[in-house]
Amino acid sequence: MYHLPMSTISYPPSSMGHHGAPAGSAHDDITPGEVAVGVIIGRSSEYFDFFVFGIACVLVFPSLLFPFLSRLDGTLMAFAIFSLAFIARPFGTALSMAIQRRWGLAFKLTIALFLLGSCTVSMAFLPSYESQGALAIWALVLLRIGQGLAQGGSWDGLRTLLALTAPENRRGWYAMIGQLGAPVGFVLAAALFAYFHSSLTEAEFLDWGWRYPFCVAFAINVVALFARLRLVVDPTYAARLEQLELEPARVRELLDAEGGNVAINSFVALASFALFHLVTVFPLSWIMIFSYQPVAEVLSTQIVGACCAAVAIVLSGVLADRFGRAGVLLAASVLIGVFSLVIPMLLGAGAAGQKTFIIVGFILLGLSYGQSSGVVTSNLPKRLRYTGAAISTDVAWLIGAAFAPLVALGLSSRFGPVAAGLYLLSGVVCTLIALWVGRATSRE
Repeated sequence: MYHLPMSTISYPPSSMGHHGAPAGSAHDDITPGEVAVGVIIGRSSEYFDFFVFGIACVLVFPSLLFPFLSRLDGTLMAFAIFSLAFIARPFGTALSMAIQRRWGLAFKLTIALFLLGSCTVSMAFLPSYESQGALAIWALVLLRIGQGLAQGGSWDGLRTLLALTAPENRRGWYAMIGQLGAPVGFVLAAALFAYFHSSLTEAEFLDWGWRYPFCVAFAINVVALFARLRLVVDPTYAARLEQLELEPARVRELLDAEGGNVAINSFVALASFALFHLVTVFPLSWIMIFSYQPVAEVLSTQIVGACCAAVAIVLSGVLADRFGRAGVLLAASVLIGVFSLVIPMLLGAGAAGQKTFIIVGFILLGLSYGQSSGVVTSNLPKRLRYTGAAISTDVAWLIGAAFAPLVALGLSSRFGPVAAGLYLLSGVVCTLIALWVGRATSRE
């Protein structure tokens, strides 16, 4: 196995305190554990917002906004709106970096999370097509774009700081910690929808029941905002970012200096990001349209799968510290490639096969996603890593995950589940090529 190069951090002897922290800090006890808690809380809130929207794209929006279309076409239209946030996200990152350079990280983060929470809770008051016509659809489009801009602006550098301050022999472990926000956010979102859908009649759920998870999202965002601000306003945190050169660089400067590495980084985690929505959003749509199971049963299976993914993410940290992060990502990508070949059989095998698809898919997602963030930033210089990590992640989400539910459902509805398998396999091939190119580049 091999490791992509990891920047090493050193301070001049005169600037170090007795704990290895910069001398003269307001307090020198900001530990990787404290940063990890902030990362998990922040990431869980962001993922919760996006999973609430993704589940609503299957259970709510086709009937609420597209009653004039078939269930399949209405879901495809909802998935098209779903992708808009990922298109807007890089623009939000670029804009937020300019805001941070002028007014600071705390101001930027407050604006971003307020926008994210406001857009999400505003969706709870969305009118139906029957009452407002096309205006209701356009309102959802604008709110979804707002979510994407806010998601780009919510980059706080905590994950990058965590990777650089973690003990060298534990970097794989700390790299996976932030990724735990994904299964936590999904479990919360799926559990809320499962509860309301099973407790209410279909008419009550479509009238008002689905709106409650969007309201909960605002409360979660408020908690996440204060948890993250507690860290970022600390003088020690600001000093650590400055000494590690984790400052917002201009996007143009980043692309001029490290455009090639940004491109490689965007494809390194493609298999993981493509699988991300193929096991979270796509299965619910496929089963609801082509293979009936109760909604609560499907969501319960996915909750179990998300818990398995959390365990797999933790396991990826253990394996990465022993065999290398890039090596773990390589092995997981190969397993995802094998999994893609059996997708048609699993989706066509009834309830048992579909549940197997969900559980196994979540486990493979955990193994690969657990180390994706650490690998995609490890070949960037410190000075550009703050912005480079954000842009690389944005582009990876855009290429790998933004259109995954739309493409997988659209192609599978016409050519069968084999199309979803081939789509995922293409992401695996891109990941393997990117890992090979990254290894060759690091050797040079």
